[in-house]
Amino acid sequence: MKLNNKFLRILVSLLISAGSLGVAAAAGCDVLPTPQSVVPQKGFCRVGDFVALSFKITPDVQIPSKELAEAIVGKGVNIRQVSTVDTVLAPESYALTVSGTGAEITASSYSGLIYGLQTLAQLVSDKNEVECVTISDTPRCGWRGFMLDSGRQWQSVETIKKYIDMASMLKLNRFHWHLTEGLGWRPEIKAYPNLTEIGANVGHAPGQKGCYSREQMAEIVEYAAQRAVQIVPEIDIPGHSEAALVAYPWASCTGSDIKVPEVGFSDNIFCAGKDTTIAMLETILDEICDIFPSEYIHIGGDEAPKGNWDKCPHCIGRINNLGLKDSHDLQLWLAARMATHLKTRNRKAVMWGDVVYSTGYPLPDNCVVQWWNFRSKGDLAVRNALKSGLEVILSPNYYNYLNFPVTPWAGYSAERTFDLEDAYCRNPMTAVLDEDNPLVLGATCALWTDYGVTESMIDSRVFPRIFALTQRMWHRGEELTYEALCARIAKVRPFFEKRGFCFGPADRAEAANYYWSICQPVP
Repeated sequence: MKLNNKFLRILVSLLISAGSLGVAAAAGCDVLPTPQSVVPQKGFCRVGDFVALSFKITPDVQIPSKELAEAIVGKGVNIRQVSTVDTVLAPESYALTVSGTGAEITASSYSGLIYGLQTLAQLVSDKNEVECVTISDTPRCGWRGFMLDSGRQWQSVETIKKYIDMASMLKLNRFHWHLTEGLGWRPEIKAYPNLTEIGANVGHAPGQKGCYSREQMAEIVEYAAQRAVQIVPEIDIPGHSEAALVAYPWASCTGSDIKVPEVGFSDNIFCAGKDTTIAMLETILDEICDIFPSEYIHIGGDEAPKGNWDKCPHCIGRINNLGLKDSHDLQLWLAARMATHLKTRNRKAVMWGDVVYSTGYPLPDNCVVQWWNFRSKGDLAVRNALKSGLEVILSPNYYNYLNFPVTPWAGYSAERTFDLEDAYCRNPMTAVLDEDNPLVLGATCALWTDYGVTESMIDSRVFPRIFALTQRMWHRGEELTYEALCARIAKVRPFFEKRGFCFGPADRAEAANYYWSICQPVP
């Protein structure tokens, strides 16, 4: 889906056929995230059994298939004609006009076209007629992500596709796929088959065994690209690697006795002193680059305790030979080594904020820092990264970690909970976004699967709080009040429920009698 002309215009005319009448929706009110500009027009457009699409594009632009357009809009679709014209709209922007005779979407890229279709889908929903409206829309952030942890808990390919659909519906353009953990190594690596033959099966709780073949990952990459979503894979280096080290103990400092913790992490991390381990990690990243075309590859870097490194002769030797200060400096060297290797593949290396808590070995210019640990470190990672001239992605655990429930559950005590209002009104990422620093790429909301969050438990943690986060990422213009956001959520809820998404509680009062493990209120 590579687009060769930045200022390409895609003009889509959707002629919505006549059908039975019904109550028209208020223009623009039934859409989240909210568009930048909504101007009601006179009249209504009737909705029938099919939508006829006319694309106005340049010849080298791929148009959505009938099946994809139908899946997005939710009605039968007939592609009618294709023609071209110029425009200066930004790449992810779009304009949508609904008139009495149909609808027209103008965009300068494939992604803008998809976002216009997603907005039209929410406008149309199951209505019999739609109020005429003119919408102009452009995103606030260039990076708008959703992260799913498939390391601790494996999810099926169909479940992964479900949340790619969700990302596209909410105009998120990155699906950050956390693929490796102490409890499971998921991506097939041909050079090291034991990673999936052994490492994918070290967990013993429900949903902890499983992997993804190269063919399955390629299928998911293509599925996401069709929906204007880029998959950003994460291979955690050097920590959270017990599953890999059970499969290949020689890649650790000890060479044996690797235990897989049921919760948390251990000192068993990839050995930074062994050249054989370095070669293994570079080979793994090469295969990941072969599968995932993303410009960004995430290499983890969080929660890597150095107990074994501090007594490992290989790591001590590396520290001494390179003149490094300590084992934290060794981690910076390892991160820089991996980033430099990725640079040979024209990729950027994303890493968690732990790497910049203190200064040391310099990171190359293709490194991006992802801020997460607001609870313990405040905005230290953001400030240190920006001082070093590094790009930043915002994912503070207060309040972008959707695995934190609304009320205490399992290992989540009261201080690790938050509700919809916290996510929208008290989120520290908002202040950073307001600074409008060009080094801040955008933000990601995350769903970790600690404590056995299986597939059936994901929706109730994501919805409805994800609307607060995507609203902050996408919308530029006049800010919705919290009350207005809640009203908008109530209007779009049926649209998402019909597409298979289940809603959990929005606030603590609603969650007072909620069973988080089975995702339903107490009878």
